[in-house]
Amino acid sequence: MKENKVIFITVNALLIALVCVSTMVIQIPIPLGYMHLGNTCILLAGAMFGPVSGLLAGGIGSALADLLTGYTQWVLPTLIIKGIMGFAIGWIISGRGRTMRMTSVHTFLGSLAGIVIMIFGYFIGGSILYGSIYTGATQIPGLTLEGILGMAIFYVIGFALEKAKVPVILRERIL
Repeated sequence: MKENKVIFITVNALLIALVCVSTMVIQIPIPLGYMHLGNTCILLAGAMFGPVSGLLAGGIGSALADLLTGYTQWVLPTLIIKGIMGFAIGWIISGRGRTMRMTSVHTFLGSLAGIVIMIFGYFIGGSILYGSIYTGATQIPGLTLEGILGMAIFYVIGFALEKAKVPVILRERIL
């Protein structure tokens, strides 16, 4: 039992770091924020390791990136939005003992739900932070593009990992 806790903490710490770094490496400015590759890693974390890992990696990793890159006003909204996003992805894709299969309808629905949660969450967050629904809405096109790109890269990486049987190996050895 103790070994499982160590593995759980280690895997989630690595996922948090992966999301944080992938969010910080490439940042393309959009209204009220920036586009990045972190969503791809949140999708992978939730899909491969489940809802709790998706929640931790998405929420903490993304919030740390906001903190470290000067978007401090977004730390709390990001913690909540990306945490819910990661949890939903993991719950839909790997809930009820399912494993990640890139051709599965659950994988598509989970990734789509996660992106919709992100877009809607930041629309609401931007509207509250800046006191205007119109201001919150200015980021919807950029977030939509970010979400589509994140999903596309998730599918490319996911198919490669699936071909290499990485999800199966992880389930057998780690989870």
